[in-house]
Amino acid sequence: MGSSDRTWFIISIMILITGGTGLIGSHLLYELMKDDLPVRAIYRDKSRINKVRKLFDFYSERKSHHFEKIQWVEADILDLVSLEDAFVGVTQVYHCAAQVSFVRRDFKRMMKINREGTSNMLSFASACNIRKFGHISSTAAIGGLENELSTEKTKWSATDRTSGYAVSKYSSEKEVWRAKEEGLDMVILNPSVILGAGDWNESSLTIFRSVKKGLKFYTPGQNAFVDARDIATIFKKLMNSDVKNERFLCVSENVKFRDIFQRIAKRMGKKGPTLSTPKWMVGLAWRLAGIWAWLSRSTPIITKETAKSAFSTMSYSNEKVSKELDYSFISVDDAIDNAVKFRAFDQK
Repeated sequence: MGSSDRTWFIISIMILITGGTGLIGSHLLYELMKDDLPVRAIYRDKSRINKVRKLFDFYSERKSHHFEKIQWVEADILDLVSLEDAFVGVTQVYHCAAQVSFVRRDFKRMMKINREGTSNMLSFASACNIRKFGHISSTAAIGGLENELSTEKTKWSATDRTSGYAVSKYSSEKEVWRAKEEGLDMVILNPSVILGAGDWNESSLTIFRSVKKGLKFYTPGQNAFVDARDIATIFKKLMNSDVKNERFLCVSENVKFRDIFQRIAKRMGKKGPTLSTPKWMVGLAWRLAGIWAWLSRSTPIITKETAKSAFSTMSYSNEKVSKELDYSFISVDDAIDNAVKFRAFDQK
């Protein structure tokens, strides 16, 4: 490729990211900006942009980086008018925006954001003839059964343990597959529980806050965990490859909840949980939490769905993406260490 061809290639690219201020989105921005290509990120809350800058400073040790080159645009995936400006000149889309909730009253809103919002993004992507659409889903959308190793080929099967969040993510995936049938090239990434550098008051990182406060009890369940850096790296590699119209599980390790709590506690110099929680106690806890949340108009700290999840033993395979990209995942211990280091950096 000659220099003139290379110049044309660079200026002909415009990458659009939704959910750029979230845990996945912020790590993805850092990964993409390493290439110094035009990147536009959608935001809804301007105050959160500074959190992304903090992440860039952390990974760059406050040295020079390309944060200032990000094109921030205020938009909402449910607002078609705002998306018109966001899509100007776009050639590639990384769709990370979603709502995560396990509270029953949030289900309708969650379906609207996760399904309808994804549908809106896909409609614009098709109309703008973008080259490739990347969608962040979840292992929750796989629909695996307990005590079985789930893969990308696992057939969706809703059970009494299926959360509203899982239904919303499965529904959003169906929108992506529909767009694929209409000619849009796409890839879907299904991350497990995400660990990484971020706010311990948000999403899956609240487990760090809980451990820091001190946990005496654990539940016997199991789930898969992955570092946010892995998601960002794999997402970029898939989007820039010839791979298309496939989904990939993004998983580092399948870990018992007791083990993950103890490993986090050890890194913090805290005592980990030693007592197994009986089901009746958890059942009582989510009922009382629901009553208190209703009286105080707040969000319950535990719900029926999270209680069921705490006793479920789920396992997921990372074989497909590992072979496709010849990729080795960051260990859960390294992910924990990175999250704790960022917490210290963020509080300076």
